[in-house]
Amino acid sequence: MAEHAEHVEHPAYPVGLRLSGRRVVVFGGGQVAQRRLPTLIASGADITLVSPSATPSVEAMAEAGEITWVRRRYQDGDIADAWYALVATSDPVANAAASAEAERTKTWCVRSDDAEAATAWTPATGRSEGVTVAVLTGHDPRRSATVRDAIVEGLRDGSISAPQHRSREPFVALVGGGPGDPDLITVRGRRLLAEADVVIADRLGPRDLLNELPPHVEVIDAAKIPYGRFMAQEAINNALVEHAKAGRSVVRLKGGDPFVFGRGMEEAQALAAEGIACTVVPGISSSISVPGAAGIPVTHRGVAHEFTVVSGHVAPDDPRSLVDWAAMARLTGTLVVLMGVDKIGKIAEALVAHGKDPGTPLALIQEGTTAAQRRVDATLATVAETVVAQDVRPPAVIVIGEVVGEGPGKLATGASGSNQG
Repeated sequence: MAEHAEHVEHPAYPVGLRLSGRRVVVFGGGQVAQRRLPTLIASGADITLVSPSATPSVEAMAEAGEITWVRRRYQDGDIADAWYALVATSDPVANAAASAEAERTKTWCVRSDDAEAATAWTPATGRSEGVTVAVLTGHDPRRSATVRDAIVEGLRDGSISAPQHRSREPFVALVGGGPGDPDLITVRGRRLLAEADVVIADRLGPRDLLNELPPHVEVIDAAKIPYGRFMAQEAINNALVEHAKAGRSVVRLKGGDPFVFGRGMEEAQALAAEGIACTVVPGISSSISVPGAAGIPVTHRGVAHEFTVVSGHVAPDDPRSLVDWAAMARLTGTLVVLMGVDKIGKIAEALVAHGKDPGTPLALIQEGTTAAQRRVDATLATVAETVVAQDVRPPAVIVIGEVVGEGPGKLATGASGSNQG
């Protein structure tokens, strides 16, 4: 019976180590350490790295004071008083010696070169909604990672139901939904959507995400809020305040980024005036993502060293315009115009009048990153007639500058069915 027991492979006992303020020693400053150190740093551990060299990323952690770097090889006694050790050098002899010391000192030890000789294994980990998922499959790390990814993705997209049973505090969040493709919202934005009681959504937000919300979530189309004597933005502000004061978790889902022509600060100020705190979740701005989806880099070495984003919702000759169009014409970099489709003729005229070459290339990208994406090319001289002839409609991002001719064309960015006109 004893001989048989020796051949039984017992599963690892899973446990979560609380390493905050406790000594951890890492041997080797290569790629393994580079992957593992951020999680150890996040745990609050007191980390000592023992290695004669390190990757630039690991060296940066030492320079930032996140770890203490001892620049030499392993020496006997390095594991003294450590709670946990990671052995990841390229020297098998040093690895074996460090592992033996950990065995003598009863220190949990992970070995990157020989899992069988280790006293601990690092699981494939992921986090979602305050949950840490850790997966161990013995000798198959790729399977561990696959299982982890499936669970984490399920928690994020709601296909794995894991409701919180402890009460949570209601919140208000201004969430940037990105340029339109639902896959381009941030992980945090998607998580907050899944926790919301009320979602106040813009027309240009990622509408497909609304179909994934549970039935109990109240979805309010911001474009259809009854304004009465209020301006549209005032009505939206009032709706945010009303639902927040009722104790609901509220997400204001906006297209792009809340603070890039999204009037997010006005909403944050309205909430603050009522004593209501809010979280701002940045989003991918259409000013850079939509050109990229159409194969246009807003900067390119030797072509453009800067790019400028302006609002085109009022014409250059409108007294409300805050844009210095003469200065825009003098720039040698890229000019990105948002909300300017119906004013692009006058914008082009103003730029040319202030000295911009009429032959400057220009691209209009309609419905960027979505299945309906369409790119139409023109020049400052031809854009007014091109918009009419090609029936270009908002929403569209306009890119002006030599970078328009630099891209390789349509790129794989997640949008399907795109076309170039």
